[in-house]
Amino acid sequence: MPTYDYFCEANGRKVEVSHKMSERIATWGELCDRSAAEPGDTPAETPVRRLITGGAVISSTGSGSEPPCASGACCPSGGCGF
Repeated sequence: MPTYDYFCEANGRKVEVSHKMSERIATWGELCDRSAAEPGDTPAETPVRRLITGGAVISSTGSGSEPPCASGACCPSGGCGF
């Protein structure tokens, strides 16, 4: 399941939670229930917003020792072999 970061402007807290892409979390109470976070003094109906976060690039080899591309510019990694 994907992991998302949510922010509550009322208390300034950012909370990370995993859920299905089809699920939506709209309030502080829902977020605390899903993440097991302590709600503190923030009312359960307080709105939260999902933050946009960057993805990670995953390398198939991870070695970084691919030979350079023979044509000089056929692929971004330089390891295509053409």
